[in-house]
Amino acid sequence: MAQPRVSFEFFPPKNLAGSFRLWDTLKVLAPFEPGFVSVTYGAGGTTRALTHEAVTAIQQNLGLNVAAHLTCVNATRAETLAIAESYRAAGITEIVALRGDAPDGAGGFRPTKDGFASAIELTRALSDIGAFKIRVGAYPDSHPDAASMAQNIDHLKAKFDAGADEAITQFFFEADSFLRFRDACAKAGITQPILPGILPIENWAGLCTFAARCGAQVPAWLRDAFATARRDDRCDLLATAIATELCSDLVAGGVEHLHFYTLNRPELTRDICTALGLSARAPLAQVA
Repeated sequence: MAQPRVSFEFFPPKNLAGSFRLWDTLKVLAPFEPGFVSVTYGAGGTTRALTHEAVTAIQQNLGLNVAAHLTCVNATRAETLAIAESYRAAGITEIVALRGDAPDGAGGFRPTKDGFASAIELTRALSDIGAFKIRVGAYPDSHPDAASMAQNIDHLKAKFDAGADEAITQFFFEADSFLRFRDACAKAGITQPILPGILPIENWAGLCTFAARCGAQVPAWLRDAFATARRDDRCDLLATAIATELCSDLVAGGVEHLHFYTLNRPELTRDICTALGLSARAPLAQVA
């Protein structure tokens, strides 16, 4: 079986301890030579400045291809495009363009006055600049705001038509969920790459809460498996086995690139990459 390419997502540190955790995570995962790494925004755009600092620091210190998340939340069009221009000035040429989540308690996404109303609009504006490789979000289990899977796929196609180069999916737990979605997208005329998003399960309770918010389906067999694993204190072992099997099934289904949501905790992602036959290309000590 061919070895897949990989990429990793991190979130920006909010304090000194978080900074150490991010750099420790990078030291563990950078030797797997990711095609790119991405750095998220917090809900409501709350970590905008921190994201910018993390993105530029990673690029300057590690030389990795870094994709900065950019959202439509709590910023005007001019403010959002100014952020994009600051990335371009810093040599950052990859962006993950997302509508973004509203702050907790806001009652759902509402466009800011004079702001972008959707990821489609944001993607089109970034594409017009002509300086960025643009990735967008995709939803194998359908976005919570979509009325149907067909509408979900039409919205993704509109983002590609607006200028997106690739998509990264929300996490999922059964390979067939992604493979059916990929095939349906192809039938709808989407030819651009769609990268499956893999979430190693670090925290079962947190995962269930997040899945409910974003529409990701948690199958009954997975709930049963973790109920048993928690009793036996084997959650990490189970999480590694499940994610490794999922990745193997995806690769067998023709997937060439896997995107990992690391949550700035590298151990499970490292173990999964190793189980897939990937090897670190340089000693960790050489990663500054």
